[in-house]
Amino acid sequence: MKKWLQKSLIASVALLTFGVINPGHEIWTLLQDKDDSKQMNASQFEQTYDIDFTETSPIDIVETIEDNLISSARDLSFMKFGSRIGPVISDEFNEVIFPKIDEAIRMTLRESDDLHKRRISISEKPAGDYSEKVFHIYDMDRKKDIIRFHVRTEKRPQDGFFFNFHYHISDDDFVAHHTIGDIYWSKNTPPKWLS
Repeated sequence: MKKWLQKSLIASVALLTFGVINPGHEIWTLLQDKDDSKQMNASQFEQTYDIDFTETSPIDIVETIEDNLISSARDLSFMKFGSRIGPVISDEFNEVIFPKIDEAIRMTLRESDDLHKRRISISEKPAGDYSEKVFHIYDMDRKKDIIRFHVRTEKRPQDGFFFNFHYHISDDDFVAHHTIGDIYWSKNTPPKWLS
């Protein structure tokens, strides 16, 4: 076999198998020419691989689900703010509002005993213009929202415009407003969301 072809084959197999079949593997000895003086001794390249298949606990699964949802929640929030609102309110949002969003997500999801068995997802895009929706977390199997996070633009006389962050939960059929907090904008009308 031509040397360049053999070396290319060895390199591609090593990459595709993530090193499980290494250049010292017995398969390569069989592919070498019989008169090749550089035949390798397979035993000198023996390696032992230990793979630990520990069982993942439901608590670990729930924490992973929560962490993924919270990471997506932050991304969707800043997507909603857009490039005009985001830079102005980002510090206060990160310090005051988002920790409460994190807490609300974890608290609501932990009230469900079988969360590790369910398929939970988060909405893919926040609403634009002057709509309130930031993101919704929902149960894909039951096709129902679990918790809805919204932000409303409020004009308060004499004070100006505020962004009111709140959420609704399925336990009360999304009727009650659970206030997270407010961020002051200014006396001028804020731009539309996603702008």
